[in-house]
Amino acid sequence: MTSTESAGTPTTFYELVGGHDTFAALVKRFYAGVATDPVLRPMYPEEDLGPAEDRFRMFLEQYWGGPTTYSEQRGHPRLRMRHAPFPVTPEARDHWLTHMRDAIDSLELAPELDHELWSYMERVAHFLINTDESPVQKGFQL
Repeated sequence: MTSTESAGTPTTFYELVGGHDTFAALVKRFYAGVATDPVLRPMYPEEDLGPAEDRFRMFLEQYWGGPTTYSEQRGHPRLRMRHAPFPVTPEARDHWLTHMRDAIDSLELAPELDHELWSYMERVAHFLINTDESPVQKGFQL
């Protein structure tokens, strides 16, 4: 048990927002939107979105100060490298942010926590854009 756990005072963002249950709810809601999104769904090769949901939850938990399960299982996150095979366009970013905004809103976090989480998601979504062209324009078949 860490000193913060024994004192009962949350010190990481992960703890402040409610830990595992909060991130599980966030990612579940997000992927519910992705599952029916005509732009995003083709980027997920798995028939079931469960593995992607698990990876994203573990990544977010680790990033925000929770368990390091993501790195233990998958190594360094390398976000741009892992997303490079997929045409992440401004349109895809916008769809991703729409579903993420809905997921964050569903958590009903305190305004300052909501702002911090949303700001991070916006930065990452912009960072991962790797093409202006749609998959059809580039000749990709998804």
